[in-house]
Amino acid sequence: MAELRVSLWAGRNFEARRIRFRRRGVAVRQCQALEFDDVLSSFRLRAGNNGRVTLVLFSGTAYQGDFRVFRGNRDIADLGNFDFNNRTSSFIFVGRNLTISQIREIQRTRTAPRNVVEIRT
Repeated sequence: MAELRVSLWAGRNFEARRIRFRRRGVAVRQCQALEFDDVLSSFRLRAGNNGRVTLVLFSGTAYQGDFRVFRGNRDIADLGNFDFNNRTSSFIFVGRNLTISQIREIQRTRTAPRNVVEIRT
C-alpha cells in the first residue's frame, strides 16, 4: 500500500537536512517554524493509492509571493531547475489536486485549505 508523503531536503540531490510528512496534508504558514526557511533545494513527492497529490511552494510566508506547483509522484533533485532553489518560505502539501484558481484563493485569503493541519509560528 503506497503512502502519501513528501520528503524535503535542504541540499540538492536529496542531501543535508530532511523533513518528512506522511499520510495527511499539511500547510506550513512559515517555514521558520521548522527552521527550514529559504533552504529547500530538493524533494520527493509520493501520491499514495489515489494517485492525487499537490505540493505548492511559496516564496513568501502565509502562502504569498511567487509559487511553484508539483503534482503526482515527483523526484526533484534541484529546485534551481525551476528557479526556486532556497526560496520556499511556506508550502502546502495535500492528497488531492489543487487547481491554480484554488491556489490563488488560498493566496487571497492567506488561509490553508480545509481539512489540512496548519503549522504556524
